[in-house]
Order: sequence, then structure tokens, then C-alpha cells
Amino acid sequence: MLSKWDELRLIARCVAGDDRHAFERLVDEYNDGLRRFLLNLTLGDACLTDDLAQETFLKAYLSLRSFQGLARFKTWLYRIAYNEYYSYMRKMKEEYPESETQHDIMDSSIEHNDAKIDVERCLKVLNETERSIVLLFYMEDRPIKQISEITGLPPGTIKSHLSRSKAKMAKVF
Repeated sequence: MLSKWDELRLIARCVAGDDRHAFERLVDEYNDGLRRFLLNLTLGDACLTDDLAQETFLKAYLSLRSFQGLARFKTWLYRIAYNEYYSYMRKMKEEYPESETQHDIMDSSIEHNDAKIDVERCLKVLNETERSIVLLFYMEDRPIKQISEITGLPPGTIKSHLSRSKAKMAKVF
């Protein structure tokens, strides 16, 4: 795991000398966790996850000069991924307002084991914001302060979403 200083050193190398190997090191460090987060958000759509992850890393690379270092690079990266996912969902709702959602279509095409089905069933009862917060808190083990930085929501709102989400998920069973 990279320390904050290691991250800043790699970012400085990227910005100052267009060092793509330094950015490659950042991608290698955070790729698996970011893809897991996106895969859970997309409820298992691997193709969409790949597209969103690629867009996230591309935007991060192109925006490195605007990274201020107030939060960890990983938090900033997850914020970009979160925004990419919501941009995609808004676009889908605008293009196909009356049709099935991406998640409804995926239901019929993906085979899962029992535990995964239970988790997916729980996640489906949540709206996109609640799902993001639950995944960040429970799956990615992020503290509420970091979730607040990623989502832009106040900590109290995040706690409320977590509480309501637990109640919604409990009703599934």
C-alpha cells in the first residue's frame, strides 16, 4: 500500500515530467479495488465496469494537475469513479426513460451462487446513492469522512442513508 507521500511523489512525477510509469504504478495500486467498487455498483456488469474504470483512470490522468492533495489520491479516484457511474446512469435514464433499467436486463443473463444472489437482491432494493454508500462503507471499508469526500454528502446524511439502507435490506429476507 502506498503512503500519502508515495502517492504525492508519483503524482509530482506525472505532472512535472509526464511520467507515465509513475501513473502506471498508481493504476496498479488502485485498479483492483476500484474495479470491485464499480462492479458492485453495476451489479456485476463486467463490460460496463471496464468502461467506467477506463474512463475513471483516463480522467484522473488528464486532471492530475488539479489534484490538490487535500484527500488521498485513492479518495479522489473513487470520487471520479462515483461521478462516472452517476453520469452513465443519468444518460441511460435520459435515453431510455420508459425501458427496463440496465440492472433489470442483467438479472436474466447472469448466473450466481446463493450468497451472491442474496447480496445482489439486497443491493437492488437500494437506490443508487444508498447502494454507493453501502458499498463504500461495508465492502470498501471506508470511514464516513471519506465517504463524505467521495459523495459530497454531509456525514449525517451518510449515516441516515446507512440506517435506512440496513432497514430496507433487512426487509428483503
